[in-house]
Amino acid sequence: MTDSIQRFLFKDLDIRGQHLNIHQAWQKMIEDRHYPPALTQILGELTAVAIMLANGMKHQGKVSIQVQGSGPVHLMVVQVTHSLGIRGVAKTNRTLTTQSGLDALLGDGQILVTLENTQTQHFFQSYVPREANTITEAFENFLSQSEQLPSKLWLAATDQAIGGVLIQKMPTTDHHDPDGWERISHLSHTVKPAELIDCDAATLLHRLFHEETVECFAAETVQYDCPQDIENVETMLKSLGETEVRQILADEGEVVIHNEMCGKHFRFNKSDVDRIFAEPNQTQQQH
Repeated sequence: MTDSIQRFLFKDLDIRGQHLNIHQAWQKMIEDRHYPPALTQILGELTAVAIMLANGMKHQGKVSIQVQGSGPVHLMVVQVTHSLGIRGVAKTNRTLTTQSGLDALLGDGQILVTLENTQTQHFFQSYVPREANTITEAFENFLSQSEQLPSKLWLAATDQAIGGVLIQKMPTTDHHDPDGWERISHLSHTVKPAELIDCDAATLLHRLFHEETVECFAAETVQYDCPQDIENVETMLKSLGETEVRQILADEGEVVIHNEMCGKHFRFNKSDVDRIFAEPNQTQQQH
């Protein structure tokens, strides 16, 4: 099954929507993380929402959703680029057992959404009100308020896949059919979490809305994107200074830098350190 997000439109009702179903990219994102089910679910749902927000961005940039607070899950970060590359991480400060829901997992943690335009270096930030105890309800309210369009959201996440459906009522919907929004909302409410996880857009939309006229637009591919920025890591080591880096090398036998967002370790031995700190001298000699 292709990892994708797809927009759709109820042409006769002027109700728009998005469907996503992500398997491989999501599995790569949480590979070797060993998150418990409750944490996997909440991180997966945040990732699904971030993908929906990033889908259709008109500029280069990214969407970030960050949670930071005093709960058992004290940090979560999800980033999705304009080209729908995903990455993210969650950190806990205690063992998760039976906790579920935002209140138990996040404590007083606030949910911050950042939209970044890398072309203009402009940022738009907004907090998601914690008026509900699930990601679905919190972002359903957030989208309804921020986009001024009544929105309904369904999300599901396991360690195998994430899935979701979003529908939004346009200003002209009632002009087409006064009962249309209620009818589509009611039909959408019949979706089961397993269907969100297992079904592609064509299959699910047909199951839910086979008596409606639904236009599906081209699907966009979602990928796991955590580039190996080795040059940035080496630049960071240079900024630490040769004396400190060589002291770490002497104490530990190697220099290890951990990229928490990507779950990767960068390891540098003596030859690597020699090369990193010799490069400026070589450059100067060439000039």
